[in-house]
Amino acid sequence: MTFRKWKYEDVLKIAELEVACFSDPWNYRMFAESFSSNFSYGVVAEEGGEVVAYALETILFETAEIQNVAVAEAYRRKGIAEKLMELLEKEAFDRGAENSLLEVRVSNAPAMRMYLKRGYVGMFARKKYYPDGEDALIMKKVLR
Repeated sequence: MTFRKWKYEDVLKIAELEVACFSDPWNYRMFAESFSSNFSYGVVAEEGGEVVAYALETILFETAEIQNVAVAEAYRRKGIAEKLMELLEKEAFDRGAENSLLEVRVSNAPAMRMYLKRGYVGMFARKKYYPDGEDALIMKKVLR
């Protein structure tokens, strides 16, 4: 397994993986625009030359916001998402961010466990945050 910063050539595979993983996926254009932003930072996990996971954050001044984390179903529960989070947090810290924020579906217990393990704490819920009406839990980790 190789972990690296994403390249523009990865955007199509990332968008395809997003559709496979989420009921309300970002589209190709959203990822392409993120790639072009100096405030965004993305990483991928590759196996055999194929992108099997990715993570993306936006870093603005003292705050990093985790936008997306996705792992192909066959590669879940192997610590890949945790490694991607570690890489995002390091980049955010290196750019001077003091905090990292994210939102997670209240039904996504595996992701919440991983975030808690990484030091994130729940702050509050956003009611009906997702298009299907599900609430989101907003979580925060202090980086410095």
